[in-house]
Amino acid sequence: MDELDAKLLLLLTDEPRLGVLECSRRLGVARGTVQARLDRLTDRGVLGGFPPALDLGAMGYGLTAFAVVEIAQGRRAEVCEGLAAIPEVCEVHATTGQGDLFVRMVARSNADLQRVVDHVVDVPHVRRLSTSIALSTPVPPRVRPLLERVKGRPPR
Repeated sequence: MDELDAKLLLLLTDEPRLGVLECSRRLGVARGTVQARLDRLTDRGVLGGFPPALDLGAMGYGLTAFAVVEIAQGRRAEVCEGLAAIPEVCEVHATTGQGDLFVRMVARSNADLQRVVDHVVDVPHVRRLSTSIALSTPVPPRVRPLLERVKGRPPR
């Protein structure tokens, strides 16, 4: 990844609805160059798509929780498949250390979180669950500092 790739990704991070032509204008390069860069970044797996940034709280899911999940040995694929079937499970990470999986989930309320936790515990081969509720998100998910480092300027 070079400086132009970083500039392109920063531009799309700030304004994900920009088209290829507008990106080329703002970056001062040919439209074909931008399209080729996007294709290459997609082929390499750097760029996975352009999902909209959703506010889950505004959608009624104002509670975020994280769970450390212990599972039966050798059953990660089955457990992950079961977790993926629960709509409130937003992401699952296989981890080292305490527990086997780290799960981010959302709920509408504490009572709703209990329902979601009950679904997680009911997934076959889940042995134990330890849940923490997020009180705030002082550092939201971000990639800008990494892109700015590649671009060659200090992060904001």
